Amino acid sequence: MEFKTDQEKFWAGTFGDQYIQRNQSEQLLASNINFFSRAIAQTSGVKSVIEFGANIGMNLKALSLLLPESDMFAVEINSSAAKELKKIIPEGNISNTSILNFSPQKQCDLSLIKGVLIHINPTELGLVYEKLVSSTRNYLLVAEYYNPTPVVIDYRGHKEKLFKRDFVGEIMNQYPEMKLIDYGFVYHKDPNFPQDDITWFLLQKS
Repeated sequence: MEFKTDQEKFWAGTFGDQYIQRNQSEQLLASNINFFSRAIAQTSGVKSVIEFGANIGMNLKALSLLLPESDMFAVEINSSAAKELKKIIPEGNISNTSILNFSPQKQCDLSLIKGVLIHINPTELGLVYEKLVSSTRNYLLVAEYYNPTPVVIDYRGHKEKLFKRDFVGEIMNQYPEMKLIDYGFVYHKDPNFPQDDITWFLLQKS
């Protein structure tokens, strides 16, 4: 697999493997079920979902419980994570590739990205936005760290690996057909269902 950016190499390699071990637990699954039950409350008729940067599928596992009749698809750069994904969704529904190299072949009812845009090289965000929008026929759910202006933050001792900005504002500016229909925030100290200070936005294609 060839990569354009250092960030892709970072997540495809050892650090991405280590991330798998840190992000699988029953508590995380419970938090995700609570999270998605709120984030997709304004949707209807979702029979297919594609997640960009699915890792081992903790988000898709929660969504499968909430949307048991929906087909789940995933794009995942890390090979070890993609192998774990096969336990949750059919192997044929998994694209083990970089988001930057992914070519959407079909549209799903819901396109999802959670905690991934913050790790994309900012020069490539326009391309990623295009893939997110072109992959959905109806809804787009974006859940990321938010900042009104672009900032770069050290990530677990690594530089140029975490970027915060108004991702959804940029998407709506670039794609006026994407309309905001809901949004919210989940605090890392929530006593029952914590998330990592995630701000989420639900858009609908008009």
